[in-house]
Amino acid sequence: MTKKPTYPKIGIRPIIDGRLGGVRESLEGTTMNMAKNVAKLFGEKLKYPDGSPVECVIPDFCIGGVKEAGDCGEYFKLHNVGVSLSVTPCWCYGTETMDMEPHLPKAIWGFNGTERPGAVYLAATLAAHNQKGLPVFGIYGEDVQDLDDSRITPDVQKKLLSFARTGLAVSIMKNRSYLAIGSVSMGIAGSMIDPDFFQDYLGMRNAYVDSTEVLRRIEQEIYDKEEFQRALEWTKANCKEGKDYNEAERQRSREQKDKDWEFVVKMTLIIRDLMVGNPKLKEMGHGEEAMGHDAIVSGFQGQRQWTDFLPNGDFSEAILNSSFDWNGIRAPYMVATENDALNGVSMLFNYLLTGTAQIFADVRTYWSPDAVRRVTGWKPDGMASEGFIHLINSGSATLDGTGRQERNGRPVMKPFWEIEQREVDASLKATTWYPANLGYFRGGGYSSNFLTRGEMPVTMCRLNLIKGLGPVLQIAEGHTIDLPQNVHEILDERTDRTWPTTWFVPKITGKGAFRNVYAVMDNWGANHGAISYGHIGHDLITLAAMLRIPVCMHNVEEERIFRPSSWKAHGMDPESSDYGACKNYGPLYGKNG
Repeated sequence: MTKKPTYPKIGIRPIIDGRLGGVRESLEGTTMNMAKNVAKLFGEKLKYPDGSPVECVIPDFCIGGVKEAGDCGEYFKLHNVGVSLSVTPCWCYGTETMDMEPHLPKAIWGFNGTERPGAVYLAATLAAHNQKGLPVFGIYGEDVQDLDDSRITPDVQKKLLSFARTGLAVSIMKNRSYLAIGSVSMGIAGSMIDPDFFQDYLGMRNAYVDSTEVLRRIEQEIYDKEEFQRALEWTKANCKEGKDYNEAERQRSREQKDKDWEFVVKMTLIIRDLMVGNPKLKEMGHGEEAMGHDAIVSGFQGQRQWTDFLPNGDFSEAILNSSFDWNGIRAPYMVATENDALNGVSMLFNYLLTGTAQIFADVRTYWSPDAVRRVTGWKPDGMASEGFIHLINSGSATLDGTGRQERNGRPVMKPFWEIEQREVDASLKATTWYPANLGYFRGGGYSSNFLTRGEMPVTMCRLNLIKGLGPVLQIAEGHTIDLPQNVHEILDERTDRTWPTTWFVPKITGKGAFRNVYAVMDNWGANHGAISYGHIGHDLITLAAMLRIPVCMHNVEEERIFRPSSWKAHGMDPESSDYGACKNYGPLYGKNG
């Protein structure tokens, strides 16, 4: 609806031995080609949130000393560089050539070759960064290569891509906003917006509008009326209405239900317009409303002041969080239920790392094998044999979460640019929209119900704020599972049959918070979680380190963890060193950052 965003670029710094008279000249081509090969890798493997290839910036000179390092810094500023990667096949002068910009995520790849000591430069310059308090990631290949070997080995590729992906997430968030629509929902701490956290750790702004702004725009018809008609027709054709499970005497009339459909479709248009703006509104004479709030993520309070007398936000949140609507297949919007900003940011982290839509859910219930058997008569087996967690919330989860997208015949959640129309149709067909539970939502509305397909690898994360400590991140990799249909129905209907369900089993390590499935539930730090397709815990750990947010709970294998070089200097235990480093450096954009 708005102009294409200007995304930050990856700046690649070709570092060279500055000694002219034979040494530098012999390395110019090799060094520049090393930078170009990395740029090619990034362009082929990484995409921005709009699906376009990631862009790289390389100066047309190599960096052999202070003057060229400064010139490169100015060049990067002119070209909107948000991530800095230095590459070299040789020895260079560390403190003279290093990147000194404190807020740019940065890494160094020192080529592992014996003809020229690129690895020696890597070690020396990592030490310089650490001594100067500028955290940097070190990338060093496991196997020695010949100097003329231009291949980027798989182990180096993995670290380059992880660094670039997470560094871009950091830079894409910067200077964008979290839009709070309404205020605190039902006393949920996550919806008590902490602007210092957003500013100091994420470099983000906060924007606020009262929920009445949505109502004002509905009553004064400040939305695209042509799009509304198209959206309503699409909704009637694709969003099947389910049985009304409310008591007969409380059920709303057919006329009121039809009006509720119109209302929630208008809400969807308006929340989107509040986030990103809509030039159509300017044409209608609403120039201020047309601008939006440049929100990369938002939250809608809903309960209770809104939902006690107006239709709930389930339809709007579910459709906006999905990768499709009446305008076709598109990038999902990140919208947090109950204005839970901390879960909204958790969704944003996952989204920027994967490009996929995110499931917002309550981490509702741990079902032990004994409890399942007592209630249903079925003894859990397979992945469910040690119990499982019921992820369910009031109908706001992305419809991508149905698992009706496929790759090689298996259920997945894809970035929008890979989704096919038949997968959209299947997701819509798998979803039923039930009249809202009037015990919870006195104002009516509609809640989505679907069952997530099993055997998808997923990662659940959650950001929490701890008094005296600051933000911490929890991560749980695992899988969705299928239950026998009758077992699913019995368990699901004990909560609310009108809401979407995901059955989740975390990977168990036998230790600490992951000693068993119960311990994961028992150690989860809030009522909500953000669930992403794929096992992305390692990238979340890397992202958290860049932002200086310690990870308090995870089940990621040690060999997959990638943190800045200086983390190793904060102790031999990986988790205590993470806490020590984050405390030492302070938030990325804070007074100590």
